[in-house]
Amino acid sequence: MNHPAPKARWLSRTGIRRTGIYWLPNAITTCALFAGFYAIVQAMNLQFELAAQGIFAAMVFDGLDGRVARLTRTQSEFGAEYDSLSDMVSFGAAPALVIYEWSLKGMGKLGWFAAFVYCACAALRLARFNTNIDVVDKRYFQGLPSPAAAGLIAGLVWALESYDVARADIPLLAWGVTLFAGITMVSSVRFWSGKDINLRKSVPFRVLVIIALSVVALMQVANNLPEVLFSLFAVYAGSGYVMWARERLRRKPSPPPSGP
Repeated sequence: MNHPAPKARWLSRTGIRRTGIYWLPNAITTCALFAGFYAIVQAMNLQFELAAQGIFAAMVFDGLDGRVARLTRTQSEFGAEYDSLSDMVSFGAAPALVIYEWSLKGMGKLGWFAAFVYCACAALRLARFNTNIDVVDKRYFQGLPSPAAAGLIAGLVWALESYDVARADIPLLAWGVTLFAGITMVSSVRFWSGKDINLRKSVPFRVLVIIALSVVALMQVANNLPEVLFSLFAVYAGSGYVMWARERLRRKPSPPPSGP
């Protein structure tokens, strides 16, 4: 994501100082916004596989814009705000609409209730992230990140569509996953961010072997990409609760020593 930095400014002919907009990172953010919009349009056209793919495409662009901004030193407050608005469309409104049109629509009020809860929680998650960005531990996210929640929703849709599962048979599953993703976004459960990885640090040779084997394994399951993506995001969504349970067990006071 784009993070605030000193604004680019120049003087106009009238002598009034104006704020500049860096085009490269914001162009990538626009691509992410378009991918989210594309997912919404395809869901309205009942093309749910394409809708899910649009959400995943938005995730790729969302991961690029901030990195490009940092590499080219083109961070700006405008970029940070634009990125948040794009995230709200791509990872808030789009997944909610896709899952609603895909399976929740037939549930009536329960269906749109779950979709709205997800959408509202995505907005709250993004607002909390923007206000706490300078005070939280960079190693962890507070609550499930909105791209990961969107990946969980899109992965479910894409995986089951690839198996031609009848959508009328799984509304409760879709309803439960939607509420779980939404509530987890605004929870206080911590999720590993990966920001403490130092790519410049030397690693043991066995790490390179593991990476190579992982790449080979991913190539072997390329034909099952929807299932792999859903599994990865499901594992990540559950990892925060596993971490929370481990911390709770460690804090559990030991029983007092028994008397003689």
